[in-house]
Amino acid sequence: MTPSNTRSVLLGTLLSALWLMLSGHWNVRLLLLGLLSVVVTVWMARRMGIDDAEGLPVQQLPRLIAYLPWLARAVVASNIDVARCVVTPSLPIEPVTVRVHADQKTAVGRVVYANSITLTPGTITLEVEENSIEVHALTGEGARDLCTNEMGRRVTACEAL
Repeated sequence: MTPSNTRSVLLGTLLSALWLMLSGHWNVRLLLLGLLSVVVTVWMARRMGIDDAEGLPVQQLPRLIAYLPWLARAVVASNIDVARCVVTPSLPIEPVTVRVHADQKTAVGRVVYANSITLTPGTITLEVEENSIEVHALTGEGARDLCTNEMGRRVTACEAL
């Protein structure tokens, strides 16, 4: 089996698993529609040429899976901080825009970092450049947490080959 075929099978498997997890419905009609949508998506990815090593970075999956529990804890902690800001009568919100350094070597690494920032409540990625990411943070504390670069180091470790 060629690498392209292997990637297509893996992409189809991952999309099918995601569809099944998100759907929650197991009747025949919906399963067939899900299968059809996965087949069309894999076909389109192959036709567009995006089922390559950058579009489906298989070598990074184990490290990315190890990163996800840390990201989940960061999302929960930020969620609590944002909720605390919202329910506090004085509303201690101090919006700030910061630029954080992006050490990632690949575009995929920078995208994972930028998306991780945006997934964290109270922060949103505004712009991604070659060596930095501009971020809007709801509080100064959220911005300081990003400036420690803990998330950036973890994402960089994910992309290490």
